[in-house]
Amino acid sequence: MRYELAVDIARPPAEVYAYLADPGNLPDWQADVEEVRDAPVGPLSAGASFTEVRSFLGKRVESTLEAAVAEPGRELTLETVSGPVRVSIRHLLEPSDAGTSLRVVAEADPGKLLGLGGPLVRRAAERRARGDFERLKAVLEAGV
Repeated sequence: MRYELAVDIARPPAEVYAYLADPGNLPDWQADVEEVRDAPVGPLSAGASFTEVRSFLGKRVESTLEAAVAEPGRELTLETVSGPVRVSIRHLLEPSDAGTSLRVVAEADPGKLLGLGGPLVRRAAERRARGDFERLKAVLEAGV
């Protein structure tokens, strides 16, 4: 399962990255994230990891993610190192006239979790991600 989305944020790439790369901020802009544990304070560095608890298909799911790539102001790639769904999420940031152009490329291997509902779940996940990144835009542009 793969999806891509893009959003322009009226903030410089360094500010967008600093907020995006701080796992403590996840519950503020990702609707399904209920809790973040074992996260370093501030933006992630390459190799740093954290545990997130989110609601997934009506269940509470724990996953540990690691920053595979952490280039401030340019790229943050998170990968699941443990959990029920293998995910890789690339956040690519570029300066733009508006501030920052953020492109997100997500790939997931849900294994047998999705069964026959796979296409519906993929569309729902993409819709949820679009809402999350619109919330990220709103939070950052409000000056948090």
